[in-house]
Amino acid sequence: MERHPITPRPDWQRTVEEQGLVYPLTRHPDGSLRPYWDESAYYSFTLPEVEALEETVEELHRMCLAAAGHIVTAGRFADLGITDPRIARAVAESWHRRAELPSVYARFDLRYDGTGPAKLLEYNADTPTSLVEAASPQWFWMRDRFPGADQWNSLHERLVAAWRKQAPLLPPGSPLHFAHSSADELGEDLMTVAYLKETAEQAGLETDWISMEEIGFDSLTGRFVDNRLRFIRSCFKLYPWEWLTTDRFGGHVLDTLDNGGGTGSTLWIEPAWKMLLSNKALLAILWELYPDHPNLLAAHLDGPRGPARTTGWAAKPLLGREGAGITLHEPGADPVIREEACCYQELAPLPSFDGNRVVLGAWVVEDEAAGLGIRESSGPVTDEYARFLPHVIL
Repeated sequence: MERHPITPRPDWQRTVEEQGLVYPLTRHPDGSLRPYWDESAYYSFTLPEVEALEETVEELHRMCLAAAGHIVTAGRFADLGITDPRIARAVAESWHRRAELPSVYARFDLRYDGTGPAKLLEYNADTPTSLVEAASPQWFWMRDRFPGADQWNSLHERLVAAWRKQAPLLPPGSPLHFAHSSADELGEDLMTVAYLKETAEQAGLETDWISMEEIGFDSLTGRFVDNRLRFIRSCFKLYPWEWLTTDRFGGHVLDTLDNGGGTGSTLWIEPAWKMLLSNKALLAILWELYPDHPNLLAAHLDGPRGPARTTGWAAKPLLGREGAGITLHEPGADPVIREEACCYQELAPLPSFDGNRVVLGAWVVEDEAAGLGIRESSGPVTDEYARFLPHVIL
């Protein structure tokens, strides 16, 4: 794994925007606009490195599924902050019927520097973004700059194949709706949903658009409807389950939830059992089930202990996103227990390449490793000001 400075392509911004990346710049707190898509450098990997990372990702995915099954079997929903019995029942039923429910994609965030085993930082299996840039613009960048190279990137083909394979699980006779929140100002959620909608259409599915805010509830029929008053039989939503089940329509979501087997009237993708994987309590349960695993960091829910007391630790809110709410504590610091529920994970500072902190985003489609996206940050936490850099296999 190496970082290589390179001159950006002429007119790179227009190029990536035409490829679906309509948010190539990020506005920083000082008001300046700086590249989010950053092709002033790229990363290279060897094929054996990528093959080893693929094996690691698929092993971690299997371990996470085993941990999800343990949570359900042992009834450990409270460890995830799921205290509403109705939500817990819905998640458990979804898990038991998972073979009947479409589930498409997820993203691991890994610490890796090319010299040791990759370490799991977290798993976003419900609403992962940075998909568009990983699947499309970085592939075309490689075709332009390194036409003889390869890339860890089978995302597009695997997504189309996943929709085609799972099409029989969708309710017949109605389109698959794709929904994002209209509160998204940057266009990232919109374009992520647009891209997934395109892959579903290439798989032969009938689709339609809607924003989460436009979804209505028909009290006469007890069903969700779109803005043309058609029943929403199935819906891919880029909207976290913890929001979906707790906003003002949350009760209706649970009442009408199609969890497979012909129950309910609305099937949501990703399914409710993905709540088990997108919660950072999973990290602590993984460490409990697989202590000292080479790809895990020590993690606990009741405060920093074990290796974290000597190496330092990161306190992560159970449902935080894009680095929000994460605090880092240096080795030897006095234990601090936060009021909000957190996972306390052994500190593993992100590797620095030319002064840039790097995290690997490794994608899973269905149950297989499918691609890589790399983000760099200036600080120790990968946040909303991170940059996306392309990669090649040389």
